[in-house]
Amino acid sequence: MGEKNGPAAPHPMTAPYGLLGGRLGHSWSPQIHERLGSAPYELVEREPKDVEPLVREGSWRGLNVTIPYKRDAARLADVRSPAVDRLGAANTLVRDGDGRIVAENTDVLGFAWMLSHFCRERLGESARDALGGRKVLVLGSGGASQAVAYALAEVAGAVPCVISRSGRETYETLAERHGDAVLLVNTTPVGMFPTCPASPVDEGTLARLEGLRGVLDVVYNPCRTGICMAAERLGLPSESGLAMLVAQALYASELFQGRDLDDALVPAIERQIASLTQNVVLVGMPGAGKTSCGRILARDLGRPFVDLDEAIELACGRTPAQIIREDGEEAFREEETRVTASYGGRSGLVMACGGGVVTRGRNYPLLHQNGTIVFLDRPVSELSDAGRPVSQAKGVERVAQERMGLYRSWADVTVACTGSAEGDAALARELLGL
Repeated sequence: MGEKNGPAAPHPMTAPYGLLGGRLGHSWSPQIHERLGSAPYELVEREPKDVEPLVREGSWRGLNVTIPYKRDAARLADVRSPAVDRLGAANTLVRDGDGRIVAENTDVLGFAWMLSHFCRERLGESARDALGGRKVLVLGSGGASQAVAYALAEVAGAVPCVISRSGRETYETLAERHGDAVLLVNTTPVGMFPTCPASPVDEGTLARLEGLRGVLDVVYNPCRTGICMAAERLGLPSESGLAMLVAQALYASELFQGRDLDDALVPAIERQIASLTQNVVLVGMPGAGKTSCGRILARDLGRPFVDLDEAIELACGRTPAQIIREDGEEAFREEETRVTASYGGRSGLVMACGGGVVTRGRNYPLLHQNGTIVFLDRPVSELSDAGRPVSQAKGVERVAQERMGLYRSWADVTVACTGSAEGDAALARELLGL
């Protein structure tokens, strides 16, 4: 008998550029690098034992590196930038003209771009004027935290205060010792898809940080993280990490291609990626035409379509009407929230919601976190209660009175229904700029 074969060798990297990491299922880097000119760009998942052979012997020209291999990238390089030497971590590797592997930390550069833009556009000051000599709280103590703290000190002259859950302080007691902090930056993965919209600190803690002027999050998926939505409710400027992702990719791409790129590409690509990845969420009265409009809109945009009522039926084996008749409306609302949570954090969908989704306030952040909410506004006189137990029990007019204010307050865009699903979909697409 011959010897058993060992584990299969990993598929060789074939593209000149790529992203090396452990698990990369939801990366948007290929779409970004395609727009920057550093393509073809490949997602390269490797086990720890396969990292060194790829880095040292692979035929790549440029690599981005993410969790958990940033320290390996620094160790395996021949030349390290000052930031890499100081932090001990690299997220960008490139081969120079002599074949040496050069390591850079473009996370530092990407966060510096995001920070400067945020302070200028949202706080009305340069980063140094807004933050110089002032305390900035940095949640988390991993590689991203180190890059953020370095950029805060070097670019803004801020005083970063790194808070780790493994240290003596807890996030819940931040306000007791750090009420003078002017900015809070989350570098932990808390709130990242699919565990969204969780937040490392609650709204009450943010409210007690009396000196706080803004909140940043390096997490970019979902578009609006839990901590950013908490800041939004308090009227604090906030931003999640898409700008940082695009900016660090631009600086990496400059190294890959050996040429300068226009910084104006960062906000332009950020808008493009946000437009492609955010969900379109349709709300409105029962019978407003959300499903028919949504199917056409999804077809025209080339996106998956999800009808949440159909998803509930698939999950429960009963239609929403059956659940309401047999178990009551409250039982149905619980199931509706559960299904809304399972789809709301995903990306690039067209979603049609049941008419009563707005009756539960906790559904709003589930839809808002990664979506643009579109209210289909159809005249009440055109609505029917056929097959709709809540409308039949209360009457369409009463349901409208209870919900119309909610639809309008939740909506980012309002579509005055045109009389046809095709017309509604065309108008929605025009108003959304898609």
